Amino acid sequence: MIKTFKQAALTLAVVLACSTAAFADGSAFTPLNFDDASYSGNQTTTIAPAQTTNPQDIAGNDKMQNAILQLDNAQVDVRNELLNYKAKYSDVDAQYKLIKAERKALDQQIRAIEKRIKQIDKAKEKIRKNML
Repeated sequence: MIKTFKQAALTLAVVLACSTAAFADGSAFTPLNFDDASYSGNQTTTIAPAQTTNPQDIAGNDKMQNAILQLDNAQVDVRNELLNYKAKYSDVDAQYKLIKAERKALDQQIRAIEKRIKQIDKAKEKIRKNML
């Protein structure tokens, strides 16, 4: 009985220790900065001091925006290059299909001519046999 009571007390202590952050009002762990008016319970409003703009922050922000613009320009260049290669590929593919069709037609003509040559050879052999 005492062992069960100790386990229950220990479990309750762990749960209470872990849940205090969840029940804190105006916790720093809120994902978005909501107004304090949206919370229920005791509310204290504090006014944050005005933020002064640091020249280094502005310069850093400009550098980040400049880097993003450069990346956008690079992406546009790469996409244009991709379009150029796709156009070249389409041209080469069309030429390949045309050459393949032409090759097939020439192959058929060669076979037809070879067949005619064989027929002529057979006819000559028949004529020679009849002459003897």
